[in-house]
Parts: sequence; C-alpha cells; structure tokens
Amino acid sequence: MNLQSLNTPAALIDVARMNHNIARMQQRLDALGVAFRPHVKTTKCEPVVRAQLEAGACGITVSTLKEAEQFFAAGISDVVYAVGIAPGKLPQALALRRAGCDLKLVTDSVASAEAIVAFGQEHSEAFEIWIEIDVDGHRSGIPPEDATLISVATALVEGGMHLGGVIAHAGSSYEYDTPEALAHIAEQERAGTVRAAQRLREAGLPCEVVSIGSTPTALAAGHLEGVTEVRAGVYVFFDLVMHNVGVNETSEIALSVLTTVIGHQAEKGWVIVDAGWMAMSRDRGTQKQKQDFGYGLVCNEQGEVLDSYLMSGANQEHGIISHVGTPDHDIEKRFPIGTRLRILPNHACATGAQYPDYIAVKPDGELQTWPRFHGW
Repeated sequence: MNLQSLNTPAALIDVARMNHNIARMQQRLDALGVAFRPHVKTTKCEPVVRAQLEAGACGITVSTLKEAEQFFAAGISDVVYAVGIAPGKLPQALALRRAGCDLKLVTDSVASAEAIVAFGQEHSEAFEIWIEIDVDGHRSGIPPEDATLISVATALVEGGMHLGGVIAHAGSSYEYDTPEALAHIAEQERAGTVRAAQRLREAGLPCEVVSIGSTPTALAAGHLEGVTEVRAGVYVFFDLVMHNVGVNETSEIALSVLTTVIGHQAEKGWVIVDAGWMAMSRDRGTQKQKQDFGYGLVCNEQGEVLDSYLMSGANQEHGIISHVGTPDHDIEKRFPIGTRLRILPNHACATGAQYPDYIAVKPDGELQTWPRFHGW
C-alpha cells in the first residue's frame, strides 16, 4: 500500500506530526505539574490514544458512552464522560462500572443530581460524579459563586454518591487569537474552577479533582495552581481553526484529506476534486476568524502547503479548489487530471468523523490502516 494506490478521498494522519503534537502537550503539562487526561473524541482511534498514554497521559476523557465502552474494551479503565449524563443513559453507565470501568459522570443541576441519586440507590451504586463549572458562559455548568453548586453537591453526597470534584472547559477560548487574550481566558478558567473547589471544601464537601482544559488554554496557561488535571483533545492533530487561534503552525497539522483532481472550470480558475463536504465536513469554523480557509487549505501530495490555494467551495462529493484573490487561469496545467492533493481541515474532529478509518503515514513512508469508530 502506498499513497498512489489509495482510493480517494482518504483521511491521512502524518504520524511524525502527531507524535510531535503529543510530546509538545505532554511536556508542557508535565512542566506545569499537573496530570493530563486527553479528550479522545477528536480521533476515536485506539492507536492514537495508545500513543497519548505512552507519552504520559493518565486516563482519558470521552464525549460519548460508546467511546467509554470501546476504550474500556481495549483495556483503558480510567474514563471521564465529560457530558452531562442523561437519566436514560444511567443503565449504560452502570453496566460499564459493574464491568470494572472507573467511569466518572458529570452533572450541573439539582434535577440531574436527584435522578442520579435515585437510580444509584435503586441499584446500590455509588456513582462518582464531577460537577461542571461554567467559567465563561460558553455552554454548560454552574458559575463558581452560584448557590446551586452547593445544592448539587449536597444532594449527591447526602444521596450516597461519591463527589469526585469539579470540571470546566473554557470553550470560548476558540474565539481569541492573541497570546494576551488566551492567557487571560486560561487564567479565568483556572481561577473559576479552583474557586468552585474552594467553596465546596469550605462547605465541608469533598473535592479531590479540579479538572480544566481546552487546547488553547492548556498551551496558554501561565500557571495551574490548584488544578489537578488538564484535558485537551484537538491538539493531537491541530487544525486551521487552532492555527487561526494562534496555537499551531500549518506545518503541525497532522490530519489531511487525500483527494484527486477530476475536472476543471478553466475560465473560472477552478479545479474540481473528488472530496466534497462529505469528505471535509460542513464545518466552516474559520469563516468568522481572521483568515477564512474555505473548506480547507490545499497541499501537494507530500503535504506541503501550496500558498494561496483553498478549497473554496464544496458540494456533497465535489470540491472546488481555487486561487485566493485573482483567478489562476493556468490552473488546468498546474493541476492536471489525476493530480493528487491533500486538504488540511478547518476542524479535525469534524473531518475525522467522516471516515471509518485513517491511513497513518509513518516517517519511513509505511502506511497503516487505523480503525475509527462512530456512534453513541
């Protein structure tokens, strides 16, 4: 198997870049003195997660119970399900715990806590629960100073559950693009979560774990006093959104989509390729950032960026590649039929989700198929 023999479109992992990204994040968090629990939703791929654990990560973060089941079956038992637990999923969580998975669940409301308690008592299970903290108004969680925090914790403890700690994610960090702004939001994330932990302890409630993280804040934090662990996911591949945020170079993006030129619209300066939005995803995360990369940044078959060429449009199975600014009327000669190109994605999580497996490209040129799973 070689690149020329691959059917297109195909999702490629540059293993050297991936290993560089893993080492970069692990070394940084080791230096900051905290444990690292990578978020595996980006890849949902065992060989990638093995590389993260071998580099020093301890445990994993998941976004679906399917991920928890798959990675537990692969022998990884220290798992945080970092999405508020729906009551209907408690039987699935119970089955994992009864099988020996050290699964931690998340909640951010009294109603949810009461549902967990009722189910746990009914089945004689003391679930470990982490309370989600809202540090930036981005999505879910309880603000650090909100009285609901103590109410939720009290309901869990009095109901016989194990209150493990607090968890936060500064998702708004994706909206910034300067070192100063990223450092500010990183400190806001740290301070808010540590404050929530302090309030729990002052109320006589347990709070062993203080878990925070996003790729931008993990790389921007000045210090992590009071934090016990960090979570981050997209760093393993990086992408164009993260490039615009300012945390990686395009040369560090480890995921790309291999595609083939199948046609031209020479008068428009277009190349047509066989990778459309089904291959790249519809994620246009760079559209509102300082540089819009369309559906992706174009590289040659070896993965070297071709300056000023983007996938500027996409239909389901057709992608349009064009030159930024003035049309390239020599584009038919530049990229003849059959030319193989790679496209760097806006959002690695969304692009990876389009594929049942990755093709891992090793430094010596060897190719391996790494399965990826789907579902909830």
